[in-house]
Amino acid sequence: MASVKVKFRPSTQERKEGTIYYQVIHKRIVRQLATDYKIYEHEWNARKSMLPNADNTQRNHQLIELRKCIDQDIERLKRIILELDRKGLPYEAADVISEYRLRIQEYSLFNFMQSVISLLKQMGKTRTSETYIATLNSFKQYRNGEDIMFDSITSDEIQLYEAYMVKRGVCPNTTSFYMRILRAVYNRAVEKDITKQCYPFKHVYTGVSKTMKRAISINEIKRIKQLDLSLKPSMALARDIFLFSFYTRGMAFVDIAYLRKKNIQNGIITYRRHKTGQQLHIKVEKCTQEIINLYKDTGTDYVFPIIKTTGDEYRQYKNALRAVNGKLKDIGKMIGTPVKLTTYVSRHSWGSAARSNNIPISVISESMGHDNEQTTQIYLASLDTAAIDEANTKILKKLLSGMV
Repeated sequence: MASVKVKFRPSTQERKEGTIYYQVIHKRIVRQLATDYKIYEHEWNARKSMLPNADNTQRNHQLIELRKCIDQDIERLKRIILELDRKGLPYEAADVISEYRLRIQEYSLFNFMQSVISLLKQMGKTRTSETYIATLNSFKQYRNGEDIMFDSITSDEIQLYEAYMVKRGVCPNTTSFYMRILRAVYNRAVEKDITKQCYPFKHVYTGVSKTMKRAISINEIKRIKQLDLSLKPSMALARDIFLFSFYTRGMAFVDIAYLRKKNIQNGIITYRRHKTGQQLHIKVEKCTQEIINLYKDTGTDYVFPIIKTTGDEYRQYKNALRAVNGKLKDIGKMIGTPVKLTTYVSRHSWGSAARSNNIPISVISESMGHDNEQTTQIYLASLDTAAIDEANTKILKKLLSGMV
């Protein structure tokens, strides 16, 4: 069996830091593995390996952390040697080092997570990939750009990351969201036998807290509808999209943006949600048709003038979302609502209206208020579409009652 030793190479320049390196010895053949770890010569004990014996507290802390890194490296090298011995095939010291470098490249969180992101993009899950990118960027900032191996992802490390986000003022739901994504990546690495399951997320919050009010009342929606925006076409478009979302049981903006004219046949809107892939059927009410008619001459296959050219649809959707939300913010100020208007507020408002009208909770989408979207989707899959249309008609009648 091969063996591993930790060695120190002093600097050739006086008062300069030397370098830690490893020796892998097998069948009397010695190979060296360089590291980026640097210490001063007086901090090295050749008999007991490196010891944290610096004079100041800060340096002691740095040396203690460095010792942990070295211990983890040696543990990885020994694990590789053990695996090679178990296979019973001949190997050399250079093979141990090659395998170690390969694992450093492939088994680090940053590299592995980037491969997951690439896979999500290939599968067409662009929005999901963006949430993974946001999580990776957040964790990179916490680590100051320093990658980490999966076997170094401990409960302490994850708790420190949570504390880092709290200190930066990240809201609990965002913190939890990042934690759930990291946990999903970690569990995928466990499934691939890249690391063993150590449950590093067991002491951090991964739930969903109740957030600030994100719905407005029927009366506020009436005021939005009654606004005279005839001289403000971009604001009128934002208002119409907001109302259209409400009229269609809280259709998400991404689904509105990609909604094609062919999706509307015989008074029924049929589309698949971008987020879940679930197919939905919505009865076209009179108020819904009125908005559709306003934009029937978009010059494209899409219902709304959001995506106007081919080839860069996603960029157009993102730009439109930003622009529409900006206009909705202004509309919110015009009607005097304390709620910051966004496209999601329309979706959330339909869910709130549905609950207040005693519509069964199983009818309402998770993103409109449930704590478990998967459970709600299971319910929705077995519901009678006519019953949901009837519920929507009931809500819209209440909205339109008393209006000219």
